[in-house]
Amino acid sequence: MKLTITPVTSFAQNCSCIVCEETGRAALIDPGGEIERLESVLAASGGTLDCILITHAHLDHAGVAQPLAARHGVPILGPHADDAFLAAAMQQQAAMFGGDWEVHDFTPDRWLGQGDEVTVGNLRFEVRHCPGHTPGHLVFYCPMERVVFVGDVLFKGSIGRTDFPGGDHGTLIHSIETQLMSLPDDVTIVPGHGAVSTIGDERRTNPFLAR
Repeated sequence: MKLTITPVTSFAQNCSCIVCEETGRAALIDPGGEIERLESVLAASGGTLDCILITHAHLDHAGVAQPLAARHGVPILGPHADDAFLAAAMQQQAAMFGGDWEVHDFTPDRWLGQGDEVTVGNLRFEVRHCPGHTPGHLVFYCPMERVVFVGDVLFKGSIGRTDFPGGDHGTLIHSIETQLMSLPDDVTIVPGHGAVSTIGDERRTNPFLAR
């Protein structure tokens, strides 16, 4: 896998561009904004966009999913249907949270759920439902590459906020413990904001996780 992580928008949200090196097929995970910058990243990667993957329907993660998908004629996959109320209210989110870029409501071509699978070329991703930050939050785990894209569930040394509509702290902790801490220690975590980490490092050092 070729991976390029690009922080976008004033929220510094990590948009990941992944490319299957065997097939050249690519995906963008959580394109929150700055379409032209993401187009440049995609062009530099040498990949051909196959789909857009969404972990959850907050504006900084999905604000430009709809126009990007329309440009390239590709499907939007995810999040879980429990985030439908957020996907339909992107402009309201911008007004509420101070988003200073153009965002678009969206309806994915496919809502995803626990146990689903998506592929990008020869790369296979397990879909895990991890509510708590939002009700419909998903993570995408690629066993063959030992990497998991976790959106705003887990960060290096921290966890996602739970004070947004539909958030719940206990639910988030349960999601982390059952869906992420069940992964091997050497799995790389790509979060929605900030630096990458590993499951093992967070298991040992994250102050929010019971050990």
